[in-house]
Amino acid sequence: MWNLRYLLRLLPLLCSIPFIVAQGSDPQSSPWLTLTGSPPLVVAHGGFSGLFPGASFNAYSIALLTSVPDVLLWCDVHLTKDNNGICFPNLNLANSSTIDSPRDEKTYSVNGKDVKGYFPVDFTLDDLANVFLVQGIYSRAPNFDGTSKILAVDEVAAIIPTGSQAGLWLNVQYDAFYTKHNLSMRSYVLAASRQFGIKYISSPEVAFLRGIVTRFSPRTTKLVFRFLGQNEVEPTTNQTYGALLRNLTSIATFAQGILVPKSYIWPVGSDLYLQPSTSLVADAHKAGLEVFASDFVNDYPLPYNYSYDPVQEYLQYVDNGDFAVDGVLSDNPITPSAAFDCLSALGPNKTQAKPLIVSYEGASGDYPGCTDMAYQKAVSDGADIIDCPVQITSDGIPICLGSINLLDRTNVAQSGFTNLTAPIPQLQTGPGIFTFGLTWDQIQSLRPVMFTPYTNYTLPRNPRAKNAGNFMRLSDFLDIASNATSVSGVLINIKNAAYLAANEGLSITDAVMDVLNKSRINNQRSKKILIESSDSAVLKLFKARSNRHELVYEVDENIRDATNSTIGDISEFANSIIIGKESVFPRNQGFLGDQTDVVAKLHAYKLPVYVQFYDNEFVSQPWDFFSDPYVEINSYVNGADVDGVITSYPATSSRYRRNRCLGLSADQTPSYMTPAGPGQLFSLMTPQMMPPAEAPNPILEEDDVTQGPIPPATKPSPPAGTGAAPPQAPPSGQPPKTVVGIVFSVAAVVWTIALLF
Repeated sequence: MWNLRYLLRLLPLLCSIPFIVAQGSDPQSSPWLTLTGSPPLVVAHGGFSGLFPGASFNAYSIALLTSVPDVLLWCDVHLTKDNNGICFPNLNLANSSTIDSPRDEKTYSVNGKDVKGYFPVDFTLDDLANVFLVQGIYSRAPNFDGTSKILAVDEVAAIIPTGSQAGLWLNVQYDAFYTKHNLSMRSYVLAASRQFGIKYISSPEVAFLRGIVTRFSPRTTKLVFRFLGQNEVEPTTNQTYGALLRNLTSIATFAQGILVPKSYIWPVGSDLYLQPSTSLVADAHKAGLEVFASDFVNDYPLPYNYSYDPVQEYLQYVDNGDFAVDGVLSDNPITPSAAFDCLSALGPNKTQAKPLIVSYEGASGDYPGCTDMAYQKAVSDGADIIDCPVQITSDGIPICLGSINLLDRTNVAQSGFTNLTAPIPQLQTGPGIFTFGLTWDQIQSLRPVMFTPYTNYTLPRNPRAKNAGNFMRLSDFLDIASNATSVSGVLINIKNAAYLAANEGLSITDAVMDVLNKSRINNQRSKKILIESSDSAVLKLFKARSNRHELVYEVDENIRDATNSTIGDISEFANSIIIGKESVFPRNQGFLGDQTDVVAKLHAYKLPVYVQFYDNEFVSQPWDFFSDPYVEINSYVNGADVDGVITSYPATSSRYRRNRCLGLSADQTPSYMTPAGPGQLFSLMTPQMMPPAEAPNPILEEDDVTQGPIPPATKPSPPAGTGAAPPQAPPSGQPPKTVVGIVFSVAAVVWTIALLF
């Protein structure tokens, strides 16, 4: 695992060692559709600005440590009053620094617009010595603010070790502005190029590039014209960038490449779905121009086509079979590094056995969970085990649904069944409409609803499919698994068995066992049948009845430890165990704390460990994983040695398991395929920015895993004096004409419905 403080000291040595990794890094053995046939370049935008303040020492250093060896460090160049070059993300120093000097605040015209703030032209380099960098994007962690001063360009160049394949990319955004203030960006860049190597120089201003094109050889320094928004006006020609795009042959007279927003290549509609690609890359390559795409970040909503998988987005630009950009400008350079070197042009075979990939309600990140479409997608995406969280209907039919409360996974709130809303505190807080209150036919009259756990972050899942698919009985689910040759088994999750037997007269264990005994998969010995429950009594019951099943105990709370006697008890009735992610890597306000020894202790008792739940949405991952689901999976599998992952996005786990950088020797494994170290980022924070310690998770004790036997399923007696059975909704799926029994307030129903929207 990484020890970042130690690695920073070894940075010169590490950057001098060429990694021998994926076939894709050799254009002769795996040709790319780039202009030269070489692998696409990774340009680290202000270093690793997706986590650290852009253009800070930590951002540049960590970018070098976690990226491909030939990574390019991007520096937005600005000039101080005394003609020193600095790297800073914006022209206005107020946006990403601690500067606070009201008397120096000015208003200047920048490309025809008045901008108020603090500008480098009003300060000497010495004036800025006590100004520190802060994170300029407020949704990112502020914990690294104030750890780095503003760096001069030559200081950034010095971070790159001598002999390293890495290089420097200077972006000159405001040459016309500096010219008005009697500062020459041209003279500065020419002088800088005599002091240290510059591999690329970009600018959105035609006149600047024309003014230096004869002074640089493309063999050492390439010039790149940067396109801004298509309707924005280029200040030295007064043409829009959209108009300039139509004359690429003219651009080729003063530049060797172009840098465009990624939407120039793959437009995105207002509905956040991809539109057909443009011909820009092919047109630019025809004109002899390299194409670089910008605006790649991991922590911003991606088009839904990518299923929140940032690697999938990068591959869309370089591994689509039709074209490849020549490089990408990224705030998270670890992700394109792994994407290009390890995860492109993959075959169907896995590189290592682990992890076992278990779906969570099928591919529930792409389709409503537990529907036929979610299961079919999970199968095609490479899940080894598909899962069915079993619920039961009023007529005793076991079905697959992610919640016993229909309000969570269906449109029952818009149906005629809202009169069945009831509070059952033994099952949940707040009222619900429960599966055991409706027949299977009635449930079929409803529509599935996509479960979106990150709605509060404005991260919905695949809206086009929010009601797609059909509900599945357990028997239907088993048929899908039986017919899927790539699936090695099923996981059947049983909850609330004691409540259903004692209070509703329904034996969910008997119902599951009956369906299993009648299924084809029961006789397919090559396929596993896993029975999961957080109730030890359920697993003991199945163990007593059959040896056909792998029994999986679910620890339904995060723990920091488990006593040996408790683990010994679990091993008596279970063959494997499911724990939460924080039982392996506890979190502390969005950062990893320390690693527990829970996995090691469970392995000591020969219990395979499956960990839940893995999602692609960046808010689900601690900052230590760099908003990258592959870093997270790798850290659990190769760092913590877990045996399986339970995921809403099986395609991501499958791609991870097929990547070329697994199974290499330690000296050949690239840094971007090295597990993250718990607590690694704390060493890069100032003491005042360290998150306070949180209360530790509990220890799993014997009493926590000991449950009494499941009571017999006995139908509850009708209310005294009525002589009538409990009311049933009519089979037609229409609401009953009269309501017998307790009438719940309209306010309660409205409150419940409001929770869904």
